[in-house]
Amino acid sequence: MTAGSDSVLELLPMVFAAPNEARVRAEGVLDTDPPPLHASVAHQVIGIWQRDFGDTRLALTHLRRARALAARAESADREADVLATLGVALVHTGRTRQGLAAFERGVARGTGHTRARVLYRRAYVWWVLGHHRQALEDVRRAIPVLRQAGDVIWTARALTLRATVHLALGAVERADADFTAAEALWDTTGQEHDKADAVESRGLAAFRSGDIPAALRLLDEAEERYAKLGTPTFMLSIRRCEVLMAAGLAPEALAEADAAIAALDRIGGQSTRKAELLLAAARAARLADDPQTAVARAAVAVRLFAGQRRTWWETHARLVLTEARHAAGRSSGRLVADAAAVAGKLASFGAPAAPEASLLAGRIALDLGWTADAERHLAVAARSRHSGPPLARMTGWAAQALRAQAAGSARGVLEACRRGLDVLDDHRTTLGASELRARATAQGAELAALAQRASLVSGGPRRLLVWSERWRATVLTAPPARPPADPALLSGMTAFREIAARAEEARREGRPVPVLEREQRRLEREIRSRTLHMRGEAPGGGDRFDPARLLERLGDEVRLVELVVLDGRVQVLLCGQGRVRRFTAGLLAEAEREAEYVQAGLRRLAHPGAQARLPVVEAAGRRLEELLLGPAAAHLGSGPVVVVPPGRLHRVPWALLPSLRERVVSVSPSASSWLRARETAPPPDVRPVLVRGPGLATGGAEVPELADRYGTPTVLEGAEARVPRVLQELDGAPLAHIAAHGVFRADSPLFSSLRMADGPLIVHDFERLARSPYRIILSCCDTARFASVGADELLGLVTALLPLGTAGVVACSAPVNDAAVVPLMLALHKGIGAGLSLAEALRDARAALPGDAVHQATGWAFSAFGAA
Repeated sequence: MTAGSDSVLELLPMVFAAPNEARVRAEGVLDTDPPPLHASVAHQVIGIWQRDFGDTRLALTHLRRARALAARAESADREADVLATLGVALVHTGRTRQGLAAFERGVARGTGHTRARVLYRRAYVWWVLGHHRQALEDVRRAIPVLRQAGDVIWTARALTLRATVHLALGAVERADADFTAAEALWDTTGQEHDKADAVESRGLAAFRSGDIPAALRLLDEAEERYAKLGTPTFMLSIRRCEVLMAAGLAPEALAEADAAIAALDRIGGQSTRKAELLLAAARAARLADDPQTAVARAAVAVRLFAGQRRTWWETHARLVLTEARHAAGRSSGRLVADAAAVAGKLASFGAPAAPEASLLAGRIALDLGWTADAERHLAVAARSRHSGPPLARMTGWAAQALRAQAAGSARGVLEACRRGLDVLDDHRTTLGASELRARATAQGAELAALAQRASLVSGGPRRLLVWSERWRATVLTAPPARPPADPALLSGMTAFREIAARAEEARREGRPVPVLEREQRRLEREIRSRTLHMRGEAPGGGDRFDPARLLERLGDEVRLVELVVLDGRVQVLLCGQGRVRRFTAGLLAEAEREAEYVQAGLRRLAHPGAQARLPVVEAAGRRLEELLLGPAAAHLGSGPVVVVPPGRLHRVPWALLPSLRERVVSVSPSASSWLRARETAPPPDVRPVLVRGPGLATGGAEVPELADRYGTPTVLEGAEARVPRVLQELDGAPLAHIAAHGVFRADSPLFSSLRMADGPLIVHDFERLARSPYRIILSCCDTARFASVGADELLGLVTALLPLGTAGVVACSAPVNDAAVVPLMLALHKGIGAGLSLAEALRDARAALPGDAVHQATGWAFSAFGAA
């Protein structure tokens, strides 16, 4: 490697093409007692590697040695180049003044092409420090010289940097043009690390333009590229945290940021990156409703940024710190002043977050009753409602709604909320994954609550119903995007199923399974990652909820009870007989506690010998009725009842409530969902599909009897009850009955499953159906359990089926006695065979059960969903 200067100088571009190989070869150069010029290059290469991927203290040692050797070699350009590298390292270690001084000397020493490279790196440092205008000026001076010299690599780097600065200033179109030009140049080089960085940058651009699925896909691709090079990915983690937060996955963003901070500390990495990761962690903690953690992380980030002289970043950290303090319950004039000062600084920087800070100042001022101050700040924030990415426009509409509320204009509140939620609707429809759609709704929770309060005060119960439906179960309005032809996703799901089945078998045999469980978790992450990449359909209008249509469908006999929670109290909207009435019931928190108490009672009653608990559970049912229905219970009439509960009450066994116990009762996530189910036509085929999974205590004893009763059904059991075959038969079936062990995954609800012969049938599998069964009966535990996410959304087996064409589901919200399920299911199918709906057949099946506690609890645990 010491044969000539050219071969040694090749190590510098190699450090970004094959970093680890470049470091090893540079160490080899130093072992040969090279001349000062060659030794300077080798030390610089090792210093760059340590700066970016290792210990910054070692980086400074090597780079100072490289500079001294360059001076001995009497090469001004060599010394200028090392000074630029040293300047970057000093800034990343928090020694901002020394770093900028190194750049001053580097710019003075360098000439022509070398000086342009120094200017590029100083532009990078200006970007790190948040001085965007200086960054643009230096990179503007560097690019023409680099182009004229035919320096493809450094020209591409400069274009990428300029694009990144444009993104920080909100100029997405300019950034996109520079990223495109840079990528065309990278395609002509072998700079694999720079290519990975370009993919990462495109992911950032996709995120800034509002395309979250593309951002996640590109960041995952960049991570794969970095992994092949064996290099850490701290900047990538920061960017992925941003995207995860925008996607409503704040707890995951917090976990990723904290893990990256720990990894950075282990290697003694860049303090600038640590500060940025702390800021990401603070933002994530605030969005995850953990204000104390947010305050702690943000306070450290503020101190680090201040010490690094990074005012732009420090101001953003102060914004998060102020938001977190407000979320922790603090409201004071000092906090208003802090938010206003942050807003002013952000505006002077041209930062897109400025409206968010103005909104915060206005919100705190309103808390204090300072209406004039609030109006001033909110008016500034409201300017962002007409332009920019979706979440920025929503910030503007939230500010406008608060302005109208302060002015006493209910009409203005509702108009601003409508416009803001329309923006969110358009944003959500670009998301293909049901999980992302559900979690994205949290970003409109404040607008929805403002609209509902305004409706309660001035609009009457019918308007409150409209706004409740505007925000309820929005994910179920359209099926998720499905990529059945994605071979990587399909092979991943097959591998996951095999590993999960092997792990389950090992657990039953008492064998250790940590290796299998690790592989299962890896495959789950891979499947979830690929589903999050899916894009939704283009934004479009959809049917708006029409109360008149609902009341027409309900007629005079059916009552629909929609429960709305406002300021912690349950409001009951009773729909039927051509009108909507409102009643006030109890506190949501008390109802949630009572529902958990009932669930515990049902679990006890699933086992023989718990007869004494039956009166206790029944008494809890009476308390639940008082809390959830209140005076509305006396106005239900004598006909069927449809219950539309909020997401946090999804585990209530509605048949246990005294006024509903002898009725035909069905449950629906929304009135709109019930209407769609009611208007869904059954398929022409009448042959049912019966599925019996392995390992049931009763062996799925109802299935053989049902097979005899139906004559020629499709029966899948034993080796035939494998996921691909089951999905094939379920697609478009008129009626499906699945007897299989159910597992609800609170940690990852879309991996909730039914156990088949070849492993778990998960929610992601159901989402691949072209049309799910018209009616489906899940005669197993926990199939009606959901995860409540976003604003008021539910993720689980039942909610995966409803948007795919299923009009009715019978499922269970608690563990039940397997033996007691058999007579319930046989009685249920008897009613279905007689032409009854699922809700009617379930009511009659409960009445036909023996009167002991086990059978009664089993009947209460099952609910009918939908309208078929």
